[in-house]
Amino acid sequence: MTRRYDIAIIGAGTAGLSALNQVRKHTDNFVIINAGPYGTTCARTGCMPSKTLVEFANAFHNRHLLETLDVQGAAALQLDSAVLMQKVRDLRDDFAAAAARQTADLGERSIAGRARFVAPQRVQVGERIIEAEASIIATGSRPVVPDAWRALGRRVADSDEFFEWEELPPSLAVVGMGGVGLELAQALSRVGVDVYGFEASNCIGGLSDETVARQALDMLQPEFPIYMGARAELDAQGDRVAVQGSGRQVVVDKALVALGRRPNLEGLGLEQLGVVLDDQGRPRFNPHTMQVGDLPIYLAGDVDGCVPLLHEAADEGYIAAHNALQSGALSFERRTPLMIVFSDPHIAVAGQSLASLKSVEPVIGAADFAAQGRLRMTRSDRGVLRVYAEPGSGRLLGAEMCVPQGEHLAHLLAWAIGERRSVHDVLRMPFYHPVVEEGLRSALRDTRDRLGDSRKAPLELALQHRLPCVPAAGQ
Repeated sequence: MTRRYDIAIIGAGTAGLSALNQVRKHTDNFVIINAGPYGTTCARTGCMPSKTLVEFANAFHNRHLLETLDVQGAAALQLDSAVLMQKVRDLRDDFAAAAARQTADLGERSIAGRARFVAPQRVQVGERIIEAEASIIATGSRPVVPDAWRALGRRVADSDEFFEWEELPPSLAVVGMGGVGLELAQALSRVGVDVYGFEASNCIGGLSDETVARQALDMLQPEFPIYMGARAELDAQGDRVAVQGSGRQVVVDKALVALGRRPNLEGLGLEQLGVVLDDQGRPRFNPHTMQVGDLPIYLAGDVDGCVPLLHEAADEGYIAAHNALQSGALSFERRTPLMIVFSDPHIAVAGQSLASLKSVEPVIGAADFAAQGRLRMTRSDRGVLRVYAEPGSGRLLGAEMCVPQGEHLAHLLAWAIGERRSVHDVLRMPFYHPVVEEGLRSALRDTRDRLGDSRKAPLELALQHRLPCVPAAGQ
């Protein structure tokens, strides 16, 4: 059976649903094809359940603050890990159901099955042949776990499988201290699991600025040990697992693997498209149009291997759909890079990371959040923020940080960078007192002073060109 459509969307995750929302505004002649569960990776196994766990864990951990106020009995509070995991799943299921409802009313335009290209404009799903004027590939990604580690069975789990655990083990090794691994490791440590972290590189949480990374490690290490700079090795030891790395070995009940994700491209038949594929089977595409070569085929979301974040996937779905609906592909400017890890303190990169600034030697200003007024009130006065500016103009280029409430500072900086604002521009903005943002002002002032002679720098308050008219007394 063959049927023709204007648009075929392959995958019903964040990027696929974003494309669907755009396509529905212009045509009813579309089909969305999905293999596997509905509800998006973010809602089912990614940002929503992980941040739910982080919030629950932080709430339990903050019982220690009561002791600083001489509140008695806080140390005796207990947590049932089975109840905790069920509550995380309950809220997770609500988020996933909301995402899945976006395809619930499509009827025959929603097909559950695996799609395979047999030609650039022909897709096979089971016995069906779908002909489409344009197709959008948004098949997402899956966690990376070495085959030898998979052979260890239930001793090892990836970050998707973790949320199905009925209860938490007494001890756990987390292999991979990127954003996902770091968030889960700290959260589980805070609810009583004996956690050990392993990281092959010398930086954690996606940081590239060694000064920030070093301070981040110093702030996290008191909660659980992190072994850096060597690949971990896993072996069975009875019904437990031995993990070795960086000259250390621990024997734990389970290992949680958070080594990143790989695109879901197998079985799509991309070799039928007549384009060059990379070593992961991914075709070359334009990240500003999402188009594969000059074909009527577009990539969107985690499958393209660019930036595996929800807001980027949603943008790519929009771009892909917009261009799939018209004859000529438009090139879109991408948003300012923004990455946040919800550890405590938050780790964030806004704009360009230090490592990506290869064509310019930035002027770097910093602020130490130790003794920062507002954070002293919450017993969390610690952290560092480093700001990168263009020499001469002072235009903001990027920042890296490990700071409490860093999610908010990172957004402010990303917005300013996206608007091509300078250090001087942002210093003219209001900063209330007492707020954490005053630490951002300190970093900006330090950057301004390092740009050159501070006496020649623009004033933080703009001068009025005309004096206001002040009424005389009695008028």
